[in-house]
Amino acid sequence: MEIIVKDNPGELGVAAGKKAAALIMESIHKNGVANIILATGTSQFETLNQLISEKVDWSKVTLFHLDEYLQLPASHPASFRKYLKDRFLEKVPPLKAAYLINGEADPEAECERLGMLIKKHPADVAFVGIGENGHLAFNDPPADFDTDKPFLVATLDEQCRRQQMNEGWFPSVSSVPAQAISMSIKQIMLSAHIICSVPGLRKAEVVRDCLNHPVSNLYPAGILKNHASCFLFLDRQSASLISSVPATN
Repeated sequence: MEIIVKDNPGELGVAAGKKAAALIMESIHKNGVANIILATGTSQFETLNQLISEKVDWSKVTLFHLDEYLQLPASHPASFRKYLKDRFLEKVPPLKAAYLINGEADPEAECERLGMLIKKHPADVAFVGIGENGHLAFNDPPADFDTDKPFLVATLDEQCRRQQMNEGWFPSVSSVPAQAISMSIKQIMLSAHIICSVPGLRKAEVVRDCLNHPVSNLYPAGILKNHASCFLFLDRQSASLISSVPATN
């Protein structure tokens, strides 16, 4: 894992978006196509803003995303399908393909459908964040590190649901869906490259814990330390509890 620390979320997003675009273009140059996994949520705002400004040939890119709530309409403000359509898909030229998670479909059938698709399109670049409880996608602790299923039905814990409310996506904890379809830990780790964007002071404790503790399913995002090409982008606030903070790159 390479850790890059920037002064603020804006600079973090610019750096993460530029690095991701370079990796995507490298894949297109080598293979003619690129397969990407996008994350959602407030941590990705600046990174996606930069990504859409880059000169990527999007007609050669196939898109997957990390997760979606069960039984939440695509029109709901918190829907990750809506997020991606509003913040990415409508702002770039048409992609080669975009395989969005349908949280309103039969969950097991949807997991099977997506699993078959992603096996045909191994990810070149995955975008992820780290939840306040240390989750990757919706793999809340204790996360399943062993399942070979590319996608699974995940139950959201109290801290995860409270984070969604606090970020303004839902009016109350009780209104946050209790389950979601999530990409599995193993599937995320199969990505050739991972861009992890984690801005903000509220993420400082979990960043410290995931970096300092031995890799454990109690700190799911800590497994990124084992990835051969993971780039962790922090700002000064999210990096504030790390004992040794790298110089700004």
